[in-house]
Amino acid sequence: MLLHQQFVRMAKKHSQKLAIIDKTTQKRVFYSRALIGSLILCSKFKKYEAGFIGIMIPTSAGCALATVGALMSGRIPVMINYSTGAEGNAKYAQKKCRFKTIITSRALLEKIGCPVIEGMVMIEDIMEGVGLFDKLKAALKAKLPVSSILNGIHKGDENDTAAILFTSGSEKDPKAVQLSHRNLASNIENFGNYVHVSESDIILANLVFFHIFGLTVNLWVSFYYGMTMVTYANPLDFQTISNIAREEKPTIMVGTPSFFWGYLHKSEPGDFKTLRLMVAGADKCPDTLREGYLIKHGVTLLEGYGATETSPVISVNSQEFNRPGSTGKIIPNVQVRIENFETGEECKTGEVGKILVKGDLVMKGYYDDPELTAESMVDGWYNTGDMGYFDEDKYLWHAGRFKRFVKVGGEMVSLVKVENTLEKFLPTGVSCCVVEVSDEKKGASIIATVNIEVNKTEILRKMGTELPNIALPKQFVIIKELPMMSTGKIDFRTVTRIVQDIINGSGSSTAANIA
Repeated sequence: MLLHQQFVRMAKKHSQKLAIIDKTTQKRVFYSRALIGSLILCSKFKKYEAGFIGIMIPTSAGCALATVGALMSGRIPVMINYSTGAEGNAKYAQKKCRFKTIITSRALLEKIGCPVIEGMVMIEDIMEGVGLFDKLKAALKAKLPVSSILNGIHKGDENDTAAILFTSGSEKDPKAVQLSHRNLASNIENFGNYVHVSESDIILANLVFFHIFGLTVNLWVSFYYGMTMVTYANPLDFQTISNIAREEKPTIMVGTPSFFWGYLHKSEPGDFKTLRLMVAGADKCPDTLREGYLIKHGVTLLEGYGATETSPVISVNSQEFNRPGSTGKIIPNVQVRIENFETGEECKTGEVGKILVKGDLVMKGYYDDPELTAESMVDGWYNTGDMGYFDEDKYLWHAGRFKRFVKVGGEMVSLVKVENTLEKFLPTGVSCCVVEVSDEKKGASIIATVNIEVNKTEILRKMGTELPNIALPKQFVIIKELPMMSTGKIDFRTVTRIVQDIINGSGSSTAANIA
C-alpha cells in the first residue's frame, strides 16, 4: 500500500468531510480541498530535482499536504528537526542525503531565528505563485475517478522509501532512518486494527511530524483511515492544547509523558473526556500521571513502546488488554525476541534481556551507512538497544536503554528502575533523572538529579524498602531546569554531562551529598 495513493482513495471517499482542522491558522480543510491542495503542491514540487526533498514546516495543514504532495510528485520527504539547531540540522540533512531543496516557512524561520540557507524554498512563496490555471487544473483532476487520479501521480513500489527521519544524535551524528511505504503502512494497519481505529475518529495532532511518533500516528494514521486531524504547531502550549481538546472533542491523542503532565496541570476537569484512546510513548509513564487523568478527566492513559526504526509502534496497551506499568502486548504481525545480552540465548519469562524486533515495520536501513545497518540488523532482527522482559501473560515491560544499565558491585543495575522507584516517593510535580557517573578509583556511582530541593534522607529510606543498597543514589544534585529533548523526554546524556561537571568540581556547591 502506497501512502499517497491511500490518501487519494480516502479523499475521494470522504470528499465532504473535514480532513484537517488547523488550530494555528484557524483553517478548516475538507478532504476535497486537501486533495486539490496536494495536487497543486505535487505539480509545484516537480520543478525541483528528483529524489529527496526537505520538509521543515511546523505541524499544520501545510506540512501535512506538503508531505503528501512530495510523495505524489515522486520525491522522498526528508523530515527536518527545526526545534533544536534548525540551521545545522538542515545543512546536515542536505549533506547526508545529498539534496538541495528544502520546503520551509518564512514565518517559522523568523520565529526561531534561523537564517535562510541555500536551497530553501518558502511555502508562502509557493502558495502565492499558485494562479487560477493551477487551481482549475488541480480541481478538474480531483473530480476524476480514483483510478485516473492515481494514474496521474507517482506510482512507485511499496518498498520505496516514504520518508527519511533522523535520530536524535545525542552520542554521534544523527542517523538517517529510511522508512518504506510497506514499513509505515503495515505499522498503521497493525496498530490501527489492534486499538480499533476507524474513519469516525478525530485525532488531536499535537506532535511534530519530523519525529516518527507524530509522522505515523498523527499524520499518516489520520489520512490512511480517512479521519479528521486537528493540528496545532506547538505541543508545549499546554493551555491551548487543553482548550482545543475541549472545543474539538478528539477521540484519539498520543504524546510523551512530559507533554501529558503539562496538559494535566493546565486543563480543566473534563477537557479530555472525549478521548477513547490516549497513549503515552517515547518515555516511561508514571503511575501518578495515569491516576491524574483518570481522576481529572475520567480517561485511561495507556502506555506504548516503539522506535524510529520500527515505524514506530512495537507494543501498546489497549482498552481490552491493559497492564499499567507495562508497554502492553506486541501488536499483530510483529515478532519480538528477548535475548540474553551475554549468551545471545532467548530469555525466559521475567528475565531481562535485549529487545529484538522483526517484521514489515522494521526500516530499510540507515541511509548511506551499510556498516551501521548491518550492526543493528541481523537476519531481519532489529536490535532496539533497549532492555526488557515478557511477563507470564506476554505483556512487554521496558527496563531502559542497554546504555542505561550500570554495573555496581558486580551487579547490573537499571537506572530506569531506580528512577521509577524514586518517582514514587517524590512530591507531586518534582522531576527527576538518575544517571551514572564514573570514577577511575571509586568506579560507577548512581546520582539522582531533581529540579527542587527534597527530603533526601526520607526518600532514601523509602527507596531502601524496594531497592538493594547498591542501587540507591549516592548523591542528589539539583538542576532547576532539567534539559529536555524536542520529543519531550529528559535528555539524560546532557544531564550526565552536567552532573559530571558538578561532581568534578565546577558548581559542586549545588550537589547535596547523602552517602
